[in-house]
Formats: sequence, C-alpha cells, structure tokens
Amino acid sequence: MPNNAAPAVGPLGVRLQGIQHFGLTVQNMDRAYEFYTEVLGGTKVFFHGDFQGDAVQNTLLADQEIRANELQVDPRTIGVPDLRSGDQRLDVRFVRFDNVVVELLQYRNAGEPMGGPNSFAPPVQNMSPAFPRMMHICFYVRDDVDFNQFISDLEAESVRRGMTQVRANRIVRVRTEEERRAAPRDANTNKVTVAPSDGWELIYCKGPEGEQLEFVKVLGPVKQRFADAAAEHDRLRVPR
Repeated sequence: MPNNAAPAVGPLGVRLQGIQHFGLTVQNMDRAYEFYTEVLGGTKVFFHGDFQGDAVQNTLLADQEIRANELQVDPRTIGVPDLRSGDQRLDVRFVRFDNVVVELLQYRNAGEPMGGPNSFAPPVQNMSPAFPRMMHICFYVRDDVDFNQFISDLEAESVRRGMTQVRANRIVRVRTEEERRAAPRDANTNKVTVAPSDGWELIYCKGPEGEQLEFVKVLGPVKQRFADAAAEHDRLRVPR
C-alpha cells in the first residue's frame, strides 16, 4: 500500500481526507453569493436546488422533527421546513477558495424564487460568537498584505454594494457605530505577541448575512507551530 493511501478500516482519523467544506445557511442567497465571489474572490463550483421530498427531509432534519415531537409543537415553530411535502425547498451553491469550499444554503418557501432575499425561517438577530454552537469562517490573509488596508477596502467595497452588515471590530473600545467607523485604521488589527499565539494577527467581522467571519495572518512562531502540527498529523496518518 502506498504511503499516501489511507486504510479502509482503522482509526476514524486515518479514514478522513480533511474538511471538505463549511456550510452557511443564508437569508438572501444572491447577496451572500455576491459577497463570497465578487468581494472575497471565491470561484463558483456549482449550483443545485429545489431539493424536496422524504429522503432530503430525513437526511437533514430528522433530529429536529424528533425534537418537535418531544416538545409537542409544530416543527415550523422551531425552524423546521417541510421539504417532505415540497412546501419549502432547499437550494445550495458551492464556492471554492484556495484551501476550502464554502457551501451556501437557503431554505425557502416553494413560491419564492431561487436566489431571492426571503428565507423560510427568519434570521437570528443576535449573533454573538459567545453563544454555544455558533461557528465562524476564517479566511487566511497573505503574509505580504497590509491587513489594516485590507479591512478598510473590504468595508468600503461592501458598503458600495449595499452590504451594510459587513462590519469589522476594532481593538479600541467603541460604543456606537459612528465611533467604530471613526476609529483610526491602525485600530483594525489585533496583533498577538504572547506565546503560543505569538505572530497571530486577527480581525473579527460580520458578513452580509450577519455571519461571523474572521480574517487572520499567521506569522513567525505561531506559523511554525501550525507547520509542525501539520507535519506531525501527516506522519501519524501514514499507514504502518
């Protein structure tokens, strides 16, 4: 067996090829797709949609239907669409970046057009990253990029497109949106100097759907730690 071939059986980790994609359920599919392709530069993989029927309902939502039964409530009240009958439909679009794929998903009422602005369920308004089960998408910024300029350009381009939810946090305290916008550009980037994260630079930012995004540069000692871990991961995955 070649060294790069994983066995058909064995520990679960050696049967994986890594993370294939991150999924994001959106309210407005066209807006989200525009952001991830035209603003951030991702590449279309493919679109698929109008998913409905028993198989997709059972595959995606069985646990939530069980939960609704346990609570003795209409599944719709806890955000469960009815793909089974076709009252609601699911559409997906895949967008490729250098090292990961983002899948955009929209659950919509059957009468709504594909790609439109109206999802089946209302969007969650409070999107604090402190909520358990919250996730974020992290984009890896090139080492030679001016990070503060990158965020300024990202915000400006998003505003130009009417994506007013695209807002990056600052490292200084701000109490209003006006103060956030007025903060100096060098307040964009949090540069970590304490080991073991020394060399990490990050910005937290909301995307056009209110989703949590992170943009990072990984430099110096922390970059080496990730490289060492990658080498160790590859070593452990080589079949013995």
